[in-house]
Amino acid sequence: MSAIAKSPWVVHFNCSSCNGCDIEFLACLTPFYDVERLGILHVGNPKHADVLVVTGSVNHRTARVLKNVYDMIPSPKVVVAMGVCSSSGGIFAEGYNVLGGIDKVIPVDVFVPGCPARPEAMLDGILKAAAILDRKAREGTGVATVSAAKPVINLVPLAADAAPAPAAP
Repeated sequence: MSAIAKSPWVVHFNCSSCNGCDIEFLACLTPFYDVERLGILHVGNPKHADVLVVTGSVNHRTARVLKNVYDMIPSPKVVVAMGVCSSSGGIFAEGYNVLGGIDKVIPVDVFVPGCPARPEAMLDGILKAAAILDRKAREGTGVATVSAAKPVINLVPLAADAAPAPAAP
């Protein structure tokens, strides 16, 4: 029986986020987006989950807890990094206590970009995670997770002629 056939169960872990992604994740549970129509069930216990959804950047205090939650999830398991903070540290990256993205502590299968990530992007990321979970279940529980490629953020440089004009005296 594949993981898709049994419907993936998702547990959410807030790893010191600003709660923007958390609110958008909760929007996925409302009747408007209704993840349960896709067979996805949100659970409160990591021991019952197949997919770990993490929001926020990892810091020295949450790294150990994140690793413990990850270890509690039975294999095969999939990790979804939700939002820019969970992939790179986001606006908190320069903080003295921030280690960066969650891939510094646990392997990540799917990165969902955005600040905050939109519910549609979250649903897409969870469905990609379910497909990865199905593949892992077919290949056996001993399949090691290779971290996914992080999203690339391209910053457009400010052109010299588009520079703001100096303030008038």
